[in-house]
Amino acid sequence: MTRNPTTNAWLQLLLLSGLSVVLAAGAAGLLDPSVTGVLVLALAWMKARVILSRYLGLWQAPVWQSGFNWVLALYCSLLLALYLIPAFNS
Repeated sequence: MTRNPTTNAWLQLLLLSGLSVVLAAGAAGLLDPSVTGVLVLALAWMKARVILSRYLGLWQAPVWQSGFNWVLALYCSLLLALYLIPAFNS
């Protein structure tokens, strides 16, 4: 593994993107669509955290990083709730 933090972030994004593709394409028949959607959303949340932390430089400002993480978590929770509402109504 490389010591360059930007390269490490890029590798993490590649891995998370690959997992998203595998989940969306390969697991669609194996998992319930709601579970697949939740997992893909969780991976997107992790990718957003990597981008904000490393490419925006928030790792140098832990208080700002914590604030962005909270806002991002609330936004992803809202998206998750909106995504799952139809699954619970059927």
